[in-house]
Amino acid sequence: MGDEGKAADGEKAADGAIVGEDGLARTPWAYGDPLLLSYYDTEWGMPVRDESGMFERLSLEGFQAGLSWLTILKKRERFREVFKGFDAETVAGFGESEIESLLDDPGIIRHRGKIEACIGNARATLAMREEGGIGDFIWTFRPETTPRPRTLREMPTKSPESLALSKALKKKGFRFVGPTTMFALMEAVGMVDTHVLGSHRRGTSGVWND
Repeated sequence: MGDEGKAADGEKAADGAIVGEDGLARTPWAYGDPLLLSYYDTEWGMPVRDESGMFERLSLEGFQAGLSWLTILKKRERFREVFKGFDAETVAGFGESEIESLLDDPGIIRHRGKIEACIGNARATLAMREEGGIGDFIWTFRPETTPRPRTLREMPTKSPESLALSKALKKKGFRFVGPTTMFALMEAVGMVDTHVLGSHRRGTSGVWND
């Protein structure tokens, strides 16, 4: 989840669940910025299966590579604007003029490779409709068990399932879908629950009961 995970009270990020000012315990990275706290409490780890929702998360995780997640959250609304709500059909139709416009937009990550990958991934997303859609496909890689980290140091950054998902998506033409990026996606959409033990959000997805 990037290096922005610093507890407000200065406790080590390697510690377990940290109680916030509201009395609720959370994974340490949730602190440090209101955007992170809101994202952690309301969205991260909740199930996403629809096409546009999954395409958005896949795209944002790709743009995040090498950056902090907070950077992406700060630019997320602009990303949604310029990528038309992450509607795969619309993005798939982007050409060089749209790419040049995106490269000139300071509100997003201006990285040609990532922008072109997002457009290519939109086209690959459309092609997957014939086999049930990207959401259902990605969820077939859900593991049989979920991690139970007590601290951030016990939190994995990839898994056999994320490696398999990465390979499968690459075969279908997707880019910026490495195993670490795919594990972050699996965390974000609820396929695994990596809230540290003791967090008030652990188990809230309804996917895992522990």
